[in-house]
Amino acid sequence: MNDPQPSQTPLQQSALYLRIYTVVRQIPRGRVATYGQIAAIVGDCTPRMVGYAMAAVPPGSDVPWHRVINAQGKISLRADGGGASEQRARLEAEGIHFDGEGRANLRRVQWPGPSMDWLLENGFDLGPLWREG
Repeated sequence: MNDPQPSQTPLQQSALYLRIYTVVRQIPRGRVATYGQIAAIVGDCTPRMVGYAMAAVPPGSDVPWHRVINAQGKISLRADGGGASEQRARLEAEGIHFDGEGRANLRRVQWPGPSMDWLLENGFDLGPLWREG
């Protein structure tokens, strides 16, 4: 597989993935977050980078990769075509329902994100948007 982020060194990519995984571990059972939501929380990150990080989660990891879906409320297919049925089964086992179009109702099941205290305690830069509220 080609390097999906050629502008990053392996160390930078590893540090970014660790920050992404730290945030994703906060998503509770029965809730989901979007790739863009995770990218905004992590900062200096794109939804695509979050997708690459989710695809790189090793088997048996405690990172709940299945709780990250796209902004349409759908499960995004991986490049290798695998994982979608497993992801849906895991989410359904947690009580997430999908409509006939394969969408979860984000208004009902989207995680609101970590608390301000958690962000500060874990070294996340709140940025100007967080400070305006």
